[in-house]
Amino acid sequence: PQAGSDLSALRTRAERAANGSYRIKGTKIFITYGEHDLTPNIVHFVLARLPDAPPGTKGISMFLVPKFLVQDDGALGARNDLRCASIEHKLGIHASPTCVMIFGDNEGATGFLVGEENKGLACMFTMMNQARLAIGVQGTAIAERAYQQALAFARERRQGRASGAKGKEMSPIIEHPDVKRMLLTMRALTSASRAICLKTADAIDRARYLKAEHERGAAQEEANLLTPVAKAFATDCGSEVASLGIQVHGGMGYIEETGAAQHYRDARIAAIYEGTNGIQAMDLVMRKIGQSGGETLQRVNAGFRNTADHVAALSDPAFGATAVRLEETITALERASDHLQRVLGKKPDDALAGATPYLRLFGLAAGGCYLAEAALASRLGSGKGPAAAARIATARFFAENIAPAASGLERAVVAGADSVLGSDAALTV
Repeated sequence: PQAGSDLSALRTRAERAANGSYRIKGTKIFITYGEHDLTPNIVHFVLARLPDAPPGTKGISMFLVPKFLVQDDGALGARNDLRCASIEHKLGIHASPTCVMIFGDNEGATGFLVGEENKGLACMFTMMNQARLAIGVQGTAIAERAYQQALAFARERRQGRASGAKGKEMSPIIEHPDVKRMLLTMRALTSASRAICLKTADAIDRARYLKAEHERGAAQEEANLLTPVAKAFATDCGSEVASLGIQVHGGMGYIEETGAAQHYRDARIAAIYEGTNGIQAMDLVMRKIGQSGGETLQRVNAGFRNTADHVAALSDPAFGATAVRLEETITALERASDHLQRVLGKKPDDALAGATPYLRLFGLAAGGCYLAEAALASRLGSGKGPAAAARIATARFFAENIAPAASGLERAVVAGADSVLGSDAALTV
């Protein structure tokens, strides 16, 4: 509980048993579904230190610790030495029991080593990277649900008279420009988040299934680069979209009967668990953009620019200024990336101060280009049907109304570190 995200500080202990298993003693908090009666057994991943383990993260091992021990024939046996001490009272996700778990009140909970002793961190990140993409999908899913509900409400709710409205009835609020802007923002952020998650999953699949080893390696580095963006951008958007959903509902969104408030409460945790979004940004800047000397980042950026060039070459009026806005966003990302790679070795705190705006900038470039890529595929495939028109309109709105934030984010990355690192006086009163 005292360690938080600093795994080097964990105190859970593991001792070797004569039969090849281990005895685990320690406490974990914030364990989702740590105790429940929906399945006959629960199996916990637990990180712990052996008595002779080296200090820090190099001395962490991973263990499987079941609620009920499994007999040789597969049947459930005795209850293991672990228990739920309490269930957390949370802002949201109230249907999910989040538990404080205690291992080893008595002889120690029986655990089974995963991988090698003192190599548990590598095993954990195999699981964590999968979990981070899954959390990005969760943020996208909540955003989609919030958007669907807000869209349905805006079509039915009548209030005021829209400009040019005929007759004496009040207009559906979807006809008011500001409500339309909120709904389009919700749709565009949700669609961009979904596209980034799908592109990350595609890179993971290519890393597994491409025949050539060098192609698998390149795909794995692309997956490494996109995973923190998928997790952080999509979960940030989940909260933003859910908040806009409340705003579309007006006062009805702030009461529980409509369900809009639940989306907001449920979405908020996703930016925190499986590594906070600040940690995702740190990982992106400190580890991922420098892969293969920056070649992976350059290759991904080249793909973004290729998409923008294709939009420009199409010269389709339906895309509006999409190509121009995407080019500006990609250029801002390239300049910010160059700055971070210059200062990483000399002033790492400067790079860390700009990590979160950089991740958001990356998400704008990736989301905008992936939406444009889908719109291009729709235009060249199904032609001018309603689905193609919707994709093009969404890509255009994102490029013209959301992506322009890139220039400000670039300035925050390149020139904002001094005001972050040198403004302690603002935090003393």
